[in-house]
Amino acid sequence: MRLVLLVLILLVSPLIHGTVYKWVDQDGKVHFSDQPVKNAEVVEFNKNTENQVKLPPPQSQSERNLSPTADKINYSLRITSPTEEETIRSNQGHIAIALQIEPELAASHLLVLFMDGKQQGEAQQSGLFQVSNVDRGEHTFVIKALAQDGKLLASTLPRKVFLHRTIQNRAR
Repeated sequence: MRLVLLVLILLVSPLIHGTVYKWVDQDGKVHFSDQPVKNAEVVEFNKNTENQVKLPPPQSQSERNLSPTADKINYSLRITSPTEEETIRSNQGHIAIALQIEPELAASHLLVLFMDGKQQGEAQQSGLFQVSNVDRGEHTFVIKALAQDGKLLASTLPRKVFLHRTIQNRAR
C-alpha cells in the first residue's frame, strides 16, 4: 500500500510542478512532502517523466456553428402502445403504434417503423404509426430514429404483439 502511495506521489508531483522533499524518519520510513523538513533532500525528476498534453487549437464561433451537433443527440425511444405481448382484435388488420421519445426529435431526424424486420411505410417525424391489412398472428415492431444520411441514432426494444383477425370461410 505504501509503495503504491509512493509511486502515485512520484507520478503526480511533476504535474503540479512543485518542489518535492524526501526524508527518512527515525523508524526508517521514507516520507515525501511539498514542505521542507529537517534533513530533507530535494527530489529531482528526469525530464522524460513529465507528461506533455497538447490541446487542439480552439474553434472559432463560425466553425462551431457548422459542426453537426444534432447527430450527437442521445435519444431514448420506447413503444408505449401496444403493450408487450398484447392481443389486438381487428378484423381489418389495423394496428396503431405509439412512441415516446426524449428529447424531442430534431427537425433533421426521422422515425422509421419496422414490422417483422421489414420497413413499413415512409420515414416520418411523428411518433404515431398506423399499419393496415396486417395478417393475423405474432408480429414484432421496432422503431428507429435515423439521421438524414441513414445513420442509426437510436432504436426501441422489439415489441411483440398478437393480432386476432376473423377470416370468413366463403367456400360452401
